[in-house]
Amino acid sequence: MDKHLFFENAYFVIGTSYAGKSTMVKELARKHNGIACEENYHDNYPEELDKEEFPCLTYTRDLVDWHDFIRRSPQEYKDWIDGAKRESGILELRMLPEICSQGKPVFVDTNISLDDLSVITPKNHVVVLLSDPQIS
Repeated sequence: MDKHLFFENAYFVIGTSYAGKSTMVKELARKHNGIACEENYHDNYPEELDKEEFPCLTYTRDLVDWHDFIRRSPQEYKDWIDGAKRESGILELRMLPEICSQGKPVFVDTNISLDDLSVITPKNHVVVLLSDPQIS
């Protein structure tokens, strides 16, 4: 984590699936004439991802046999999901300096961990949205 990163004009929404994070980001950006970084905005990362650095994010890109995808154990699947979240956060931290340099408020549906967010943005720039546990 680069301790020199600090985002004064970014507002982060984190939480569980189906909690309304992307909807919140989109509406806040619309209302405040800002930039919306909606779910999976890191998919627009302009460079080809290195499978050594991002094994979870490149897993499906490099998959030869889709049977391997569905044959994973529950633990392997969980590890892949957790790894993809972590790797997505790394990509977001690479993309945000340029996005935030545009002079507008930036609203981010993020995968960046709460620990990292506590270092890179004011605490009142982070909201956690939780969905009903039965649907997330």
